[in-house]
Amino acid sequence: MPPTFPRPSGDLPASLSALVWRGDALGRPVTASCASGFEALDAALPGGGWPGFGLTELLLSPAGALEFRLLGHALGRVGASGRSVALIGPPQPPHLPGLLPHGITARHLVWVRADGPAERLWATEQLVKAGACGAVLAWLPQARPAQLRRLQVLASAHEGPVWLCRPAGAARESSAAPLRLLVRPGEGWALSVDVVKRKGPPLAHTLHLPALPAGLSAVLPPRLLNLGQTALPREVDHAVVRTPTAEHRRPAVPH
Repeated sequence: MPPTFPRPSGDLPASLSALVWRGDALGRPVTASCASGFEALDAALPGGGWPGFGLTELLLSPAGALEFRLLGHALGRVGASGRSVALIGPPQPPHLPGLLPHGITARHLVWVRADGPAERLWATEQLVKAGACGAVLAWLPQARPAQLRRLQVLASAHEGPVWLCRPAGAARESSAAPLRLLVRPGEGWALSVDVVKRKGPPLAHTLHLPALPAGLSAVLPPRLLNLGQTALPREVDHAVVRTPTAEHRRPAVPH
């Protein structure tokens, strides 16, 4: 009997063909992904949205200014599904009124206050390993390559997205995260996003995503809708603001 050889991927059954990935094509994971709320970004992400079962690095500066404008839609979808959103070591305490327009309520928000690098890393590892939250968002500016490799191993078993926020300068460093995005303020209220690393061919152009902070479109006068983000105080630009005291450990629920 003559030996048999694997058939070309085009002739494989659908169940096996989905597992085959060509290096010159955009990766399409078999697992479900979470829509980002930006059509252009979803088209550039493997699977058409924020992937689960792996790390996503957000490289941005300053920390705390852009994260929720980029992730608000996805975090709201996680909350709407009944799952919790874990925030580990955010630069400022979560400001619930700024998160509510995204659909994130106190019921679905888990805030882990961890000030030191070792505490943040430990808390992130435990939450990812437990798989108890629908999404994990952690600020790990000082994470080392070996620590990122360990987190990637743990995240490969976590169904929901796991985002790590690190400084923009870390884009020059190697990382085990399969998806890395460089996020900067763009013109007006837009975000400029470069896909530094993804499963697939490089993305040669910068994405410009309209990202007016949630809840402001209904209250801003027309003359400010087209201005840059420096037109308003920094506290208005994002969903995390400083409170007068550091003793608040739970987000305040509006009356």
